[in-house]
Amino acid sequence: MSVRIQEEKSLYDKLNILSDAAKYDVACTSSGVDRKNDGTGIGNCQAAGICHSFSADGRCISLLKILFTNECVYDCKYCYNRRSNDIERTAFTPDEVCSLTMEFYRRNYIEGLFLSSGVMRSPDYTMELIYATLHKLRTVHNFQGYIHVKAIPGASQEWVTKLGFLADRMSVNLELPTAEGLRALAPHKSRESILKPMRLVQNQRSQNGYELVTYKNTPKFVPAGQSTQMIIGATPESDYQIVKVAESLYQKFELKRVFYSAFIHVNEDKALPAKTGEGPPLLREHRLYQADWLLRYYRFRADEILNEKSPNFNVLFDPKCNWALKNLEYFPVEINAAKYEVLLRVPGIGYTSATRIVKARRLGTLDFNDLKKMGVVLKRALYFITCSGRMMYKTKLEEDYIARNMLDHKERLPAGVDGMTYQQMSLFDDVRFGGGSFENRISMQ
Repeated sequence: MSVRIQEEKSLYDKLNILSDAAKYDVACTSSGVDRKNDGTGIGNCQAAGICHSFSADGRCISLLKILFTNECVYDCKYCYNRRSNDIERTAFTPDEVCSLTMEFYRRNYIEGLFLSSGVMRSPDYTMELIYATLHKLRTVHNFQGYIHVKAIPGASQEWVTKLGFLADRMSVNLELPTAEGLRALAPHKSRESILKPMRLVQNQRSQNGYELVTYKNTPKFVPAGQSTQMIIGATPESDYQIVKVAESLYQKFELKRVFYSAFIHVNEDKALPAKTGEGPPLLREHRLYQADWLLRYYRFRADEILNEKSPNFNVLFDPKCNWALKNLEYFPVEINAAKYEVLLRVPGIGYTSATRIVKARRLGTLDFNDLKKMGVVLKRALYFITCSGRMMYKTKLEEDYIARNMLDHKERLPAGVDGMTYQQMSLFDDVRFGGGSFENRISMQ
């Protein structure tokens, strides 16, 4: 296999270019898999230990998140790395990715690798390079840490299968919520080429023993499961359509996560929405994640969260609270008697606090002080619950009354939703390496 070596750029230059190019891919998360070091290699994999944030002094408690290359044969209208853009292009070699991963891991900058890529020459050619990289990491360097890899749509079953036995998690970007949107903005890709590897991963995981009995030393295929990403706002789908697509993906492909990426206006193209100057629609992205949480953990159906008559999210209330306001006939809920599934539908009660309630009430009757200690957000829940038949305060069970009172307590949004600029911190922010070239420092033991 021939590998094109970019000798004109230093490893440091490549890292700057290809880590920055990876910032638009949000589909990396906690590993979801436990794998202890067997004593023969370096690294281990903790189920809840992988995140993608950087400390203020530059120490990474994260994945090394990079593209293998930002070269691409496709010309997707929304993509910064599209073929027609005049940007600086480069590519790693398998040895360079291995060197970066091992040396950053030894310095405790990272806990694993997130490797995506543009499409160089063809999907199979690109997957072959990625496979060579992961194979060398696992067999030559004996790296046993977490690896999340992107499968390239259109690649053959052979390469997807080979890669799946080396990676912990694999993802295939859905790109856009509907086939119509894909045809309009990414005509070189097809829904079939994207869904085919998803189905392959699902089937292979089942055959590999996730629904059967496995032996201890049996190689595992994508043990942390698969995920995908949708770009939101580049095409005119309603929130209801997007949530329905996500629900279908969870049901049909057993995905671990669907990620939502607010559209970033990086290209000028008449097929894209007009640039507003207001930045990406982060509140909409936030609402989609809240709805996604309801699908995965709170036993809601998409048709309960939104519908054709009300196809978009309420900007003032989160999806769960909005559902409760529109379905007051189910309330108030008696805390000391309601089933777990009913408790999950109460605003201010999460699945952790609902579990605590069910366990604690076996030992005695609960009151509002008990609920507060369990983590229930009473400023929301008080309108929808009773304890021993009594509400916390005298309350009208009317939508307008409850909505007005809840608006007095402004919803707490994640930091940055009201005006965050879209950026990914560098591995080297506020870090001062002493002496020598980057290549020499990265190769030091």
